[in-house]
Amino acid sequence: MTALAKSKILKKEILNQYKSIRQFALEMGIPYSTLVTALDRGIEGMAYGTVIRICDKLNLNPVTFKALEDTTVSEQLLENQVMSYYVKLNQEGKDKILGLMEDFISIKKYRLK
Repeated sequence: MTALAKSKILKKEILNQYKSIRQFALEMGIPYSTLVTALDRGIEGMAYGTVIRICDKLNLNPVTFKALEDTTVSEQLLENQVMSYYVKLNQEGKDKILGLMEDFISIKKYRLK
């Protein structure tokens, strides 16, 4: 996917979720002119961290630019990190981790509310 195609997706999603590009820029603390230029010419010149923040705010995956299902970008990145560690374990290690997670889930202070 080209940077220009990603820009078009971002622009469409911004306008779906906000009244205007200006309102979104103000809420994000990004200069309006910078955002408009990036959306018109492509996001390749925009700082990676800014693109991540924008995707997080719009609940988009920063790689595929598709909607995230009930998670934020930071949650998705954490899940990917956990899985990348998990797949490096042998079966004994995987069993141990799953057992520990079951133990933690049974403790009220560690569960989601």
